[in-house]
Amino acid sequence: MIRYIYASDLDKFPKLKQSMFRDRADQFKVRLGWDVHVDADGEEHDDYDKLNPLYVIWEKPDGSHGGSMRLLPTTGPCMVNDHFLDITDGVRIMSPLIWECTRFCLSRDAEPRTAAALMLAGGEVMEGFGVEHYVGVFDARMVRIYRMIGSSPEVLGAKGEGRDKISVGLWSFSQESRRAVGERAGIPLDLSRRWFDLSFGRTSSPDVGREIAQTA
Repeated sequence: MIRYIYASDLDKFPKLKQSMFRDRADQFKVRLGWDVHVDADGEEHDDYDKLNPLYVIWEKPDGSHGGSMRLLPTTGPCMVNDHFLDITDGVRIMSPLIWECTRFCLSRDAEPRTAAALMLAGGEVMEGFGVEHYVGVFDARMVRIYRMIGSSPEVLGAKGEGRDKISVGLWSFSQESRRAVGERAGIPLDLSRRWFDLSFGRTSSPDVGREIAQTA
């Protein structure tokens, strides 16, 4: 199932928290060779994790991390404005209607539908919080993944060539996109909305627990 958890609440989910940061270390440091800090516990954190971001997390049936992404408003500190202005020609992207999506991570044993499930969840956040776009930095390997799940961004700028190419993209999410990504994830749209409502304490159907168990 999908969980939406602010950083201030992560300690309520210790297994999910630990496995997410360890999977981030595995993906970004080990598999991709990025220059990121991994602590003595084998976890990858950065300064943006200290800003109480909203994490969108696919939780596996055993309570561990299957995939995740991190969301922050662009009205405060964010990676695209702090580190990638060379890609946007010096233009800062700042709007309450645009949030930044970073640290898109999949565990080594993630189900094929996990990426699409996260994209679907991103659409729920947009609808639930009145967000119109996401902005994010992505590398060449993600182009195929975005195309596969039906959620390709508008490219605002890029640098580098081939596998070293880095781009800044802007995502919108129409109802047509939501349906397509939901089909790719194999998640009914009403269940996706109920997961969102459940995370934020909103009214949910009495059957939501059964539906979660069947779909997770």
